Amino acid sequence: MLQLGQVLELFGWFMSGLTYREAGVDIDAGNELVRRISPAARRTQGDGFLSALGGFSSLAEVPASYRNPVLVAGTDGVGTKLKLAIEHDRHDEVGQDLVAMCVNDVLVYGAQPFLFLDYYATSKLDVDVAERVIVGIARGCEIAGCALAGGETAEMPGFYRPGDYDLAGFCVGIVERDRIVTGEEIAVGDTLIGVGSTGPHSNGYSLIRRIVEDQGIGLNDALLDQLLAPTRIYAKPVAGALHSAPVKGMAHVTGGGIVENVPRMLPKGLAADVNLDSWERPAVFGWLQQAGRIEEAELLRTFNCGIGFVLCVAPGFEREVMDSLARAGETAVSIGRIVSGETRPEAGHLVATGEGYALG
Repeated sequence: MLQLGQVLELFGWFMSGLTYREAGVDIDAGNELVRRISPAARRTQGDGFLSALGGFSSLAEVPASYRNPVLVAGTDGVGTKLKLAIEHDRHDEVGQDLVAMCVNDVLVYGAQPFLFLDYYATSKLDVDVAERVIVGIARGCEIAGCALAGGETAEMPGFYRPGDYDLAGFCVGIVERDRIVTGEEIAVGDTLIGVGSTGPHSNGYSLIRRIVEDQGIGLNDALLDQLLAPTRIYAKPVAGALHSAPVKGMAHVTGGGIVENVPRMLPKGLAADVNLDSWERPAVFGWLQQAGRIEEAELLRTFNCGIGFVLCVAPGFEREVMDSLARAGETAVSIGRIVSGETRPEAGHLVATGEGYALG
């Protein structure tokens, strides 16, 4: 028979009930994370921001220097590249990947990134890991010249596996209405300028991970450095190029590679004729092609193959744009030209339209 003290103890246990922390969500950990990342976020914000990190939402004034501003919005994630980062404790640079994937998309219209928000979701918040990721996001915002205006951290026990997390990003850029880059004026004979990538950026990682798993490949630090090199942020170099000469169209080379992304800026009836020998591919793409026995067409449809961003200019402005990009530290090369949609590729060339592509 239970003694009176035991009865009271059991009664107290039943009466106390569960806490949110016992259910898997630690509010105190979330508050600690906000405290840690606030200095990094504040460094990215200019005078036009009217709210502090931690509010329900963020307020900002459109800079007075714009005469007729148009807002350009984009969103993206990092994808399964995160799996490699998590498995190998490489959390410090995936934040730059997140910023880059959003900022570079906004950039194709000539917009300069203005503010950025992030969403970080995990099963159980590890404040140390989350801090490394979000400080990396802030560093990416500094590179891009935009403000980390806020974000959201979600603990979702039972939804993600222990140790896993996911990221989403949201970017708003601003461009003067009369300076929007639309691609409408692109014509036969225009030049395509490719800007170098740091590696696969944030695309094709389901295939990369499959190659690693199927081949039983051990990833040493040197190979991980190549596979996890952060996505390049082109905002400031491209801003300089836009001021140096008229740019008719731009493309961010993401999933689908040059094959699918360059035609997105082209008027109907035109094609991109790309000389595949005009630039040197980073070694990681040769390694992937060999290790996975990937055919050339599949490689070009999956990866950027060394070209992360493309600008289209009239032939007379090619030198000015390439020199501007070079001064900003970018590797820029002339990779091809605009042709009619019926053009057949020469040997070593790719001709791509919105309807398809052909290899010479």
